[in-house]
Amino acid sequence: MQMYKIILEPQAEGGFTVFVPELPDVVTEGDTREEALGRAKDAIEGYLHTLGEMNWQLPRVEEANVEVSV
Repeated sequence: MQMYKIILEPQAEGGFTVFVPELPDVVTEGDTREEALGRAKDAIEGYLHTLGEMNWQLPRVEEANVEVSV
């Protein structure tokens, strides 16, 4: 079992957009938090399955912090 961090972004019109920082190609949405989480799980599993079928490697991503003046 693998765990992936997701970001839930509330939308002004309602619902959530979901981003997966480690898998930048995976973006989904849901009308409720629970629906968004379920769709994120499905999207991640589908993406990983497709990578395996195509014999492609996971994208390499890097996290960093940037200091800004506001």
